[in-house]
Amino acid sequence: MFVLTLLVQHSWVTGGICLAAVFVVQSLHRIGPTEVGLVTKRFGWKKLTKDSPVAFDGEAGYQAELLMAGLRWKTWLFFSVDKYPWVQVQAGEIGVVIAQVGQPLPIGAKSAVYRKEFANFGNLRSFVEAGGQKGVQRPVLPPGSLVPTHPVGFLVATRTRVYGLPVSPELRAKMGRGNELTPASLGLKPEHLELVRINPQPHGKDTAMVDMVGIVTTYEGDPLPSGGIATRLGGYADIEQLEKGDATDAHIIEALLGSKNNLHNNYQDFQAFLDSGGHIGLQHDPLQYGAYALNPFLVGVEMVPMLMVQQGQVAVIKAYVGLATQDTSGAEFKFGSLVRPGHRGIWQEPLRTGKYPLNPRCYEAEIVPTAILNLNWADAVSDAHHLDAQL
Repeated sequence: MFVLTLLVQHSWVTGGICLAAVFVVQSLHRIGPTEVGLVTKRFGWKKLTKDSPVAFDGEAGYQAELLMAGLRWKTWLFFSVDKYPWVQVQAGEIGVVIAQVGQPLPIGAKSAVYRKEFANFGNLRSFVEAGGQKGVQRPVLPPGSLVPTHPVGFLVATRTRVYGLPVSPELRAKMGRGNELTPASLGLKPEHLELVRINPQPHGKDTAMVDMVGIVTTYEGDPLPSGGIATRLGGYADIEQLEKGDATDAHIIEALLGSKNNLHNNYQDFQAFLDSGGHIGLQHDPLQYGAYALNPFLVGVEMVPMLMVQQGQVAVIKAYVGLATQDTSGAEFKFGSLVRPGHRGIWQEPLRTGKYPLNPRCYEAEIVPTAILNLNWADAVSDAHHLDAQL
């Protein structure tokens, strides 16, 4: 009887040790150096708000705080932990961020306002407390980014995969066999998630390289001014000031060809573009040589050849944008009207030999050959041809 009692006690102790060991093993979680642990609380007295899938105040469900690298303890009976990789953006690619938590977008908005407090979207609580909005975020993650984003708070689309856990049933239905989304699930092609490169391109059958510019169309902003087909930051107020200051046509052309893209880092800082008064639609200022991290939901780029005027040519410019037409040709000119550069119409000053980053959607260039007639006078005088009658 004594032996049986000892065996029963030993069995209880052994069972208790085994249960304790299982409990400890289930409650310890090893998070790798490039992983985050998504914590789900099994029970809670509070309920989540209807418009948030993430708990910020101890409610049951996905928790806002992530487990970072190391050996972490979360009591198995109350919490479960799933591991997700950090968002990694490869060289030459971009990462498009879509928030699944935050305030709703205003009516008509296509993307969320960005604030410096959001940084690279690595802290979900800071994002929400600073007024972050749901939907497409205006900045993109640049090449080489490595960010521990919240897998429920954010989806991040890169060229080869989409990081994060979708909340909407529509996106969940598009998940593949590996329970992962693809960029196509978000309406993106792989090339949309690469840097936009403006560089020389082969043109036509000739193998010679042709200089290019990028014509930009933006998909968000205030409407275009009435009657306008393209927008220029600040309009043409600077051209009006130059005219009042008796600037030459050459100085005005230089101002028109000069870009205001430095105000928004070549459309890469889309929040700065909107803050500077950017409008939706075709943009006056093109992109020149370089590689650009542009949000494909907000900016589109079409590459076209740069205007080249060869020696012995001039380019007569017909402007479809600018200030109102004001004829400067005078009564003696019988072939239509001419305007100063910066006004709509045919410029009175053509472009000389050179290369020009001119937007062909805003300006049409007609290449006109020029010739030089040399008259050599001799001592002998002849009135047979009258070539110098009007000289």
